[in-house]
Amino acid sequence: MKFIKKAFNYFKESREELTKVVWPTRKRVIEFTIAVIILVVVIGSFLGLFDFIFSKLLTYLLSLKK
Repeated sequence: MKFIKKAFNYFKESREELTKVVWPTRKRVIEFTIAVIILVVVIGSFLGLFDFIFSKLLTYLLSLKK
């Protein structure tokens, strides 16, 4: 019985907290989504470039050993 009362109270308090949340507008969500996509592309390109450079450098250094 105590568990049921605690569970009910938890869901009641959760619902009350959700009414206090200020949800972003559709325009703001779209802006943030575009910003995240751009950031992912920029960082991915940056990491890809360095991966390419270091792999070529490593290949060059290993070829010197032969």
